[in-house]
Amino acid sequence: MPNETKRDRLRQLGALNTRPEAVRAPWFRESSFFDPLDLVQVKYEMLRHVGVNKADAAALFGLSRPTYYQAEAAFEREGIAGLLPRTRGPKSAHKLTDEVMQLIEQNQNAGAPLQARSLAQLLHSTLGISVHPRSIERAMARKKKW
Repeated sequence: MPNETKRDRLRQLGALNTRPEAVRAPWFRESSFFDPLDLVQVKYEMLRHVGVNKADAAALFGLSRPTYYQAEAAFEREGIAGLLPRTRGPKSAHKLTDEVMQLIEQNQNAGAPLQARSLAQLLHSTLGISVHPRSIERAMARKKKW
């Protein structure tokens, strides 16, 4: 996108600071180099700035103490890359194990349309796990691709 702005790019990356006005560090107001919209830069500068009181440093940069400690741990573990945003939640269909998929396939009528809602109820009653019907549909679509 040729007309893409820095704000747009930060938003796409999940690194847009939604509260730039909360950043009170004066150098973010006085210099064009420091951008209060860039959450990675804000977190990095917060970590560099901390002296004695981490709560004051977090407040100066418009972030919470838990955010400070999370950023500190991530930075110590991974460097600046640790401050980049991460996707949240499960990374895969962790409930749909081989055993569960086998049960789904056994109860799927050959040639009949997928009845994900009834399969979800079957999984709940048989195995005691709650799986959203849409998750079953996606898993079956993935299975067909292979």
